[in-house]
Amino acid sequence: MRAAQNLLQRLQFDHPIIQAPLAGGGDTPDLVAAVCNAGGLGFIGAAYLTPQQIVEAARAVRGKTSRAFGINLFAPQAPANSGISSEAALERLAGYYAELGLPAPSPSETSSYTFREQLIVALESEAAAFSFTFGIFPADALAAIRDRGMLSMGTATTVDEAVALEKAGVDAVVAQGSEAGGHRGTFTGDFSAAMIGTISLVPQIVDAVRLPVVASGGIMDGRGIAAALALGASAVQMGTAFLTCDEAGIPQAYKKAIQQAHEDQTRVTRCFSGRPARGIVNRFMSEMESLGSAETILPFPLQNALTRPLRSAAAQQGRAEFLSLWAGQGVRMARPEPAAKLVARLVRETEAAVGQLRAAAASNKVREKTRTAHH
Repeated sequence: MRAAQNLLQRLQFDHPIIQAPLAGGGDTPDLVAAVCNAGGLGFIGAAYLTPQQIVEAARAVRGKTSRAFGINLFAPQAPANSGISSEAALERLAGYYAELGLPAPSPSETSSYTFREQLIVALESEAAAFSFTFGIFPADALAAIRDRGMLSMGTATTVDEAVALEKAGVDAVVAQGSEAGGHRGTFTGDFSAAMIGTISLVPQIVDAVRLPVVASGGIMDGRGIAAALALGASAVQMGTAFLTCDEAGIPQAYKKAIQQAHEDQTRVTRCFSGRPARGIVNRFMSEMESLGSAETILPFPLQNALTRPLRSAAAQQGRAEFLSLWAGQGVRMARPEPAAKLVARLVRETEAAVGQLRAAAASNKVREKTRTAHH
């Protein structure tokens, strides 16, 4: 438990609850600050933000809380090149664009900003923690984070990835189980081979590295938190649970979809962004994954840029069938409530679950003593 205490003490948050970075607008400054003020650790998912937007988001969070918060970026990716025809991808999406009243799609443009530009302003954000996914940050970026006194956290979906992150010098590892909503963080080997459940992944990573491990994937209530802590995790990272909070910035159609979904209604897909990500199955996902359509899906981030106008229009029109409804397999446990109330409930549930485990252990101990006495 020393690693857990060190993680909480270093970042000065009270409860082992981390709000996952929700890149794309879910983690508003109101949500991040509310989680921090309630004793958890809120994160800004800055991967899709321009440098100026990162500055503004961090300033807004700092204006709402004096407590520690985190910031997250994607590790830089190699240029996308899959050999898939952009014309075929555009043709496949044209009908959806027309249905939503949009002009015909055009080739997606690369971002006007670079990872380095994002990194520079993120380092100036006053965040206490800096997490990343999709790989390992360059050595000079990790050194810059360390020099700022920020705690670095890398995402691993296998033990080998966790070991690689430790060798690179990160301060903590986020173990992302296959149940997790949103993009898969896999960066070595095959995506399908790295679909390891949280309850299997966490203890194996805990055994393999000397760093604090944060459990992520399918954790929605205090029972899940208690289980993760029992497996050796120092804290948990929760995304889907916070998406239905009042302060979350996703469309109401998205929140409604989460509240109505069942545990068997999420699937990992490439159709929205070009990179495997878990979300609630909807019309767009089903049709794009139909026979032959996979050959028209561009690699990340090209597909992501190509579907962005669709998703934006769908959000405005309240049409969930065209939204990337990222969510984990614990969707049935999602609750619409303020973030502070959610954190308080999670703390109570965790304490209750831990209490039940202790009572069960004590009961077993009494039975064992009685059995021994009779012999």
